[in-house]
Amino acid sequence: MTDHGADELSSRTGSPDGEGRVPEERSLLHQSLAVRELIDTEVSYLHVLQLCASDIRSHLQQLPQGDLDVLFSNIDDIIKVNSKLLHDLQETAAREEEQVQLIGNLFLEFQEELEQVYKVYCASYEQALLLVETYRKEPQLQGEIQDTIEAVLPQAGPSGLSFLLVIPLQRITKYPLLLQKILENTLPDASAYPVLQRATSALQDVVTNINEYKRRKEVASKYTKVEQLSLWERLARINTHTLSKKTTRLSQLLKQEAGLIPKTEDKEFDDLEESFHWVSLCVTELKNNVAAYLGNLEAFLRFRPQEYDLDIPGGPVVQYCYLARDLQLQAFPEFKQRLEALVWQPLCSLAKALAGPQNLIKKRLDKLLDFERVQEKLLEVGSMTYEEEAARHMYEALNSLLVAELPQFKQLAVRWLGQILCTFVTLQTDLAKQVLQRAEGSLAQLPHHHVSDPAFRKLVEDALGQTGHQLHSFQQNFEKVLSPPTTQPLLPGAERQVQALLSRYGPGKLYQVTSNISGSGTLDLTLPRGHIVALLQDKDTKGNSSRWLVDTGGHRGYVPAGKLELYHVVPREEELRGQAKPHRDSERQTPEPTLALVPSVPAVTQVVAVYPFVARSSHEVSLQAGQQVTVLEAQDKKGNPEWSLVEVNGQRGYVPSSFLARAPGPALWGWSLPS
Repeated sequence: MTDHGADELSSRTGSPDGEGRVPEERSLLHQSLAVRELIDTEVSYLHVLQLCASDIRSHLQQLPQGDLDVLFSNIDDIIKVNSKLLHDLQETAAREEEQVQLIGNLFLEFQEELEQVYKVYCASYEQALLLVETYRKEPQLQGEIQDTIEAVLPQAGPSGLSFLLVIPLQRITKYPLLLQKILENTLPDASAYPVLQRATSALQDVVTNINEYKRRKEVASKYTKVEQLSLWERLARINTHTLSKKTTRLSQLLKQEAGLIPKTEDKEFDDLEESFHWVSLCVTELKNNVAAYLGNLEAFLRFRPQEYDLDIPGGPVVQYCYLARDLQLQAFPEFKQRLEALVWQPLCSLAKALAGPQNLIKKRLDKLLDFERVQEKLLEVGSMTYEEEAARHMYEALNSLLVAELPQFKQLAVRWLGQILCTFVTLQTDLAKQVLQRAEGSLAQLPHHHVSDPAFRKLVEDALGQTGHQLHSFQQNFEKVLSPPTTQPLLPGAERQVQALLSRYGPGKLYQVTSNISGSGTLDLTLPRGHIVALLQDKDTKGNSSRWLVDTGGHRGYVPAGKLELYHVVPREEELRGQAKPHRDSERQTPEPTLALVPSVPAVTQVVAVYPFVARSSHEVSLQAGQQVTVLEAQDKKGNPEWSLVEVNGQRGYVPSSFLARAPGPALWGWSLPS
């Protein structure tokens, strides 16, 4: 029986069919071993990851949380994906005949997930190695880390953290090799062969994409660093190479602006850049507004009216002082503290986070100019140097990274900004509720507490209306006694400029600067107090009505609208005399107090200041309305009668002649100017 079986085996192996089966069986055996290696190493790999995430990470509490986030990166996501992969791989063992084909389909299915999780880990690998190097400079800390790792994974050896960090990188690069080994031991005519080919190629693409993503991230990290350098440090970095590059880029840009060479159009990126710019602008505006809000809140907290003696008997005033003191010491300081922690600091962090992408966008423009120059040379010569090829790849990497990640970053920034705004609204609501709760006990002791809200609102409106009417009546009565000018006196020699603006724009467009203006922007003007300008547009290009576009007669630019007031043209002396002649008879019939101009007054004459005047230089002297003034010279040194040399309270200086007048005696007319 045995001899018969041996003869049968001998005859089978000696036949041509038998010779063909031996390599086939050997290939199937090696294929089975390769599959077993894939699954067994996956089990061991996942076990090491789980130890890193649970035991080792939890025992490294002496490290800051930020360091742990960099070291272990997204290891939890990797464990999640590889756990599913291992589970599906182990299930293929139940269908041995189709196992190889199932494994190929499985890796095709997990291709995208593996690439997503591993490219994040690989991108932060270099930063993790930098942390490891810093730990080695602290022997005590390095010893504690090494003891923790050896207690959990003795096979890590002296490499410690470096051994653990490189394991995911080694695993993702080993998948194509393991699949290639299975493919090599699969018959070409087998149904699983094309599936394994596609899976092997797919995993090779995954490794290539991860390497490219890692390279782009390294480029981005290089250019997103916003360095605070002094002028001397920037000058120290200038050399012949940087000057050559910047000169070439400037030449390329000038050629494009002149239309000599075409400009690369990228509508997709231009749209992304514009939308990102608007997000950055919103963050900047909100940051400025919150800073102003905090400044106003700080000023409000410094003002404590409850500490002043109001000289009013007790009752509602005592309750008001108690409530105001309570709010000033507790509610408002707590609100300010929460506002700084929950709104201001996150807003500053968001603005700081936007600086990196903004710098990257600027750097892309430089690299685009380099790329266009290389493309031109490639079309002309047909070749490029190694440095030029590197510049080309640098632009492509930057552009691809921005197009891929700028939308995600913008979406995250918008969400972050929305949360900050919601927090701000919530804090305001909480403050209002807190103030109402604290005031609830005091409201009952205040007047009109029993009045309904509509009736109380009507009561307040009536009181404000009555007070406003009284103020208006007082203003009218005051203007009857003395009508102060709405304009400051002109600077000497400015009459010609005013006349030019008047003839060009008309009196309704002339405004006068009420206080000194110091321009901070490119198109902002710097003007002294009293300067005359003509209004061109009552808003800027962004629709901001607080900045007006004006013409000074020589320059055009923007000034704050709050520092301008309408200029009333003062008639010249000849015009006043011409207007006075037709009414000479009527003036004799009804005597009225007349104000004579100073030029008609002899030198060393006592006159009265009709309007207040603030000196703007050491050559001028200030006046108060109704003040007695001694005129020394009815003109300046150049003979200009519009300025007079006067003496006031022992001080000498020039004042506008139109601000002075001879006052009639009270015995003749029965009235005098107020002193």
